[in-house]
Amino acid sequence: MPHTKSIPYARRLPVRAEVEVLVAGGGPAGVAAAVTAARQGRMVHILEAHSCFGGMGTAGLVPAFMQFTDGVNFLAGGIGKEILDELRRRGGTYPPDGMGIRAEVLKRVYDDMVSDAGVDFTFHAHVVDVLWEERGTVSTVVCAGKTGLFAVEAKTFVDCTGDGDVCAFAGAPYEKGDETGAMMPGTLCSLWADIDWEAVKAGGITGEERNRRLEQAFKDGVFTLEDRHLPGIWPVGDHIGGGNIGHTFEVDGTDEESLTAAYVWGRKSMTEYERFYKEYLKGYEKMALVATGSLLGVRETRRIMGDYVLTVDDYTNRAVFDDEIGRYSYPVDIHIAKPDRKSYDAFVKEHTTMRLGKGESYGIPYRILTPKGLKNVLVAGRCVSTDRQAQSSIRVMPGCYITGQAAGMAAALMVETGKDSRGINVRELQKRLKAMGGYLPNYAG
Repeated sequence: MPHTKSIPYARRLPVRAEVEVLVAGGGPAGVAAAVTAARQGRMVHILEAHSCFGGMGTAGLVPAFMQFTDGVNFLAGGIGKEILDELRRRGGTYPPDGMGIRAEVLKRVYDDMVSDAGVDFTFHAHVVDVLWEERGTVSTVVCAGKTGLFAVEAKTFVDCTGDGDVCAFAGAPYEKGDETGAMMPGTLCSLWADIDWEAVKAGGITGEERNRRLEQAFKDGVFTLEDRHLPGIWPVGDHIGGGNIGHTFEVDGTDEESLTAAYVWGRKSMTEYERFYKEYLKGYEKMALVATGSLLGVRETRRIMGDYVLTVDDYTNRAVFDDEIGRYSYPVDIHIAKPDRKSYDAFVKEHTTMRLGKGESYGIPYRILTPKGLKNVLVAGRCVSTDRQAQSSIRVMPGCYITGQAAGMAAALMVETGKDSRGINVRELQKRLKAMGGYLPNYAG
């Protein structure tokens, strides 16, 4: 129901920290940004709303990384490669050389990487407002924690909240969803025990056969919704699976009441998927739900409009930019809008055709990290400046590592030179990114 009552509220806030670079959000983009800036000698603080770093890959229980490469080149070089290599060294991927994520190991990798870089950080700290010296120049973020409201002052800010909270509070323009404002559904990912992966493999059930059995389950009344888009359960241990199953439709990740309803439905829907896997597929007969994510998998909310908007045409044209800070290649991946046949068929058509070939990628320009109207704020992660189709490609974890480390390096340069986000030397930015392992084949030096 609409909220019409309001009350006045004012108070003085304690300043918790004064730093050079403040990173809001400790997901993959935030970790990459903070570690990169700190390694440049900058004083950095991360504010993370949840209980750990990593976002979707840890608290969200997303079971696997999407592609780091284009089949030839390692695109998320630098921080992304460091994280993947260290995770594998610690036995945090399944199989050992695979992409399945053991979330608890990844949490420790992030903890150690951030701490070793000398970054200060605070968990359970929600950014709720910003203050500015003048329009376009943010001076302070206001946070809510268990101790109450507090402030953090900084010279430069990197918004890695995933929702573009800092940018939106500071007045940057943004778009949400499709032309009607509708956004992709979320997923409450899950962890399952006692799966017989050998029996699953021996069963030889193809995607087509699984879909046929899903249709039968619809006829049998197993599911409340006829959601045909079923990414599936990934092996993350010898008998453990990570579920990217089910959708929370019509969710708005920037609205806590919408999120509340999504969490409740997501947990309830697990009983339906458990019945389907146990009764209709081989190898899952004894599966048991261990946990659902403490963080809902939200695929899109705000897209902060920057000096350039990366488009699907840039994707299909394998675009090259003078201010390129990386390249990526994940397919266009907009999940179904509604639980019906029409939406599923539209998804399949797009997802199977909007793909790049082996060795192909599209450029990521620095200008999608610079929000319109803001001078000392950068944005990284899933809410960078794109159209909806391009966002559905760049939003995944390896893409977030790429934009995060570029934003962190740019923030460090801003502090170092005293310039705003548009005043730094982009060639110097590219030089430093390439030196740390970034994939910039079009930077000649």
